Amino acid sequence: FSLGSMLMVFETVRQLGTSILASAGVVGIIVGLSAQKTIAMLLAGLQIALTQPIRIEDVVIVENEWGWIEEITLTYVVVRIWDLRRLVVPINYFIEKPFQNWTRNSADILGAVSIFVDYTVPVDEVRAAVREIVAASPLWDKKVCGVQITNTTDRAMEMRVLVSAQSSGQAWDLRCEVREKLVAFIQMKYPDCLPKIRTDSPAGIAGRNHL
Repeated sequence: FSLGSMLMVFETVRQLGTSILASAGVVGIIVGLSAQKTIAMLLAGLQIALTQPIRIEDVVIVENEWGWIEEITLTYVVVRIWDLRRLVVPINYFIEKPFQNWTRNSADILGAVSIFVDYTVPVDEVRAAVREIVAASPLWDKKVCGVQITNTTDRAMEMRVLVSAQSSGQAWDLRCEVREKLVAFIQMKYPDCLPKIRTDSPAGIAGRNHL
């Protein structure tokens, strides 16, 4: 600022001096804001290091993307997306915004498989088949295995299978295995119990209208 102050003494360069002072003020504001953001990010990094809301290989959902924490620095976090893309997120995101951490306290993961079946499906028989499928899989951690009817529509019932595994990767593979084998079981044993679109024949409609 000393050069600008000296120039202010001379009338002919007063305007130039004023411009220099004004420019210096703007630059100072910009530098101050940048420094404030940098300090905030560093403080967020220190806070995460102390509280550990995320750790390396934690399974998270960030910005609707599912993946693993691959790298944590003082200024950013790298999330490895399931399709091998990398999502680079500012470190303060994990302090200021909500996100899901599926492995915060434990790596154990619950997986759900949903399929739609006809109302005529024998639920108890399907439940027994699911238990056999899950029990035979080396991916199952032998903790959770359940079958429930969670929803109904005018055409079908929604059957949900809930299973557990020791990691998110194993839970994904177990879900795929259960889904494939359950569909194959129903196709083979109860093909008529797959979802149907029921339509009335003209004769049936005429008969009801006559009544």
